Amino acid sequence: MSIEGLVPHRELWIGGEWHSTTKATPVMNPSTGEVLADVASCSAAEMLDAVAAASHALPAWGRTSARERAEVLRKGYELMMDRADDIATVMCLEMGKTPAEARAEVAYAAEFFRWLSELAAHEGGEFRTSPSGRILTTKRPVGVCLLVTPWNFPAAMATRKIGPALAAGCTVILKPAAETPLTALLLADLLHQAGVPRGVVNVVPTDDPGTVVAAALSDPRVRKLSFTGSTSVGRLLLKQAAEHVTRTSMELGGNAPFLVLADADVDDAIEGALLAKMRNGGQACTAANRFLVNRSLADEFTDKLRTRLSALRIGAADQSDTELGPMVSDRAVTSIKRMVSGAESHGASAERMDSGPDVGYFHPATALTHVAPDSPILQQEIFAPAAPIVVVDDDEHAVALANDTDAGLAAYVYGSLPTALGVAERLEVGMVGINRGLVSDPAAPFGGVKHSGLGREGGHEGIAEYQEISYVSATW
Repeated sequence: MSIEGLVPHRELWIGGEWHSTTKATPVMNPSTGEVLADVASCSAAEMLDAVAAASHALPAWGRTSARERAEVLRKGYELMMDRADDIATVMCLEMGKTPAEARAEVAYAAEFFRWLSELAAHEGGEFRTSPSGRILTTKRPVGVCLLVTPWNFPAAMATRKIGPALAAGCTVILKPAAETPLTALLLADLLHQAGVPRGVVNVVPTDDPGTVVAAALSDPRVRKLSFTGSTSVGRLLLKQAAEHVTRTSMELGGNAPFLVLADADVDDAIEGALLAKMRNGGQACTAANRFLVNRSLADEFTDKLRTRLSALRIGAADQSDTELGPMVSDRAVTSIKRMVSGAESHGASAERMDSGPDVGYFHPATALTHVAPDSPILQQEIFAPAAPIVVVDDDEHAVALANDTDAGLAAYVYGSLPTALGVAERLEVGMVGINRGLVSDPAAPFGGVKHSGLGREGGHEGIAEYQEISYVSATW
């Protein structure tokens, strides 16, 4: 695989034009540890140029008809599907996704444009009566939106934010992760081809995100921040957004429990566990972080999970049979090793599987058994192909451990439907997968509770995050 010809522009996309910069930053190929490409790095001043471009484009885009915005989004969907192989290849190279997972992400990411194209044409206000007169409500775009996306799903996290913003009539500045800017730049090119007017979408990679994002949030023209990333960074951004009372939505860290109840089908639970834990190499906010397994099934579940983990083919992302690719960076591998070693020092047993190639940023699939309920690894977002297994006595024990965290994004429950539904209602999370290892769906509201974030993305709720309600009281 080669990046040449796939992403022809590696500059900043501001105001409908490509802008070179005095500074560039290398993008690494995690499969090899080598430089994949050099990409322009945005400065604070250039970020303010992007804010100005988005602000200038806002009035005209906000006045376009809902149908026109819908057609542009639909064209964006079609172009993404036409270029699906190219987008998937870019993600394999810059993020280390396996080919199968990269293709699945392209389809998922494009679906946000199709879903929002359908919603955009039907969003409207209301006319109703009140005891004292008439009430008119209309929905208006929030304004200029700053979108900050992570590296682990470089296409889907971008479209999940750009789609509703454009559908609502907002203009955007996308700041992709420094590790994976190439996918975002390719999307900018496709959206321009889809008919997005100049300045409506701006894409500004940078290797100095703190300074650049702070510059945008200090500008009162920015009226909305949508951030996906760590809880620690989210807290900092909330403080910065408070200065201008900037509207925010946050999708932050997760610590998803995977509950295997006494009446679960173990084979089904294993299939769900592989999907919930190993998708994207465990590098997902919704990844199963803790396996809470009823004592009556613990030995069978553990043995079968070990067997499946040991059979995973680990390798470079450009190999079609790879099932577990590299981690995103050498720093990530170091952090994972530290977490696993920490669990061992607290009494856990770690079984490391195939360690993978000698070059690149690889970490073996790892099963952790004899994990104590108070082990520090259970309070961290692992973001790795490491699976801690905790034996629980009953459903009450499982629910108590599942809720013993500040995070509350997702959870997974395996068991008979009546039992699983009862348990799901007691879990302090925003999303629950019952007898399935995947909860993401463009038509569903994605988001968490507690320290896992604010607001929702996707579904009917996602577009509302980019709209203001205007009320007119009238008497006649």
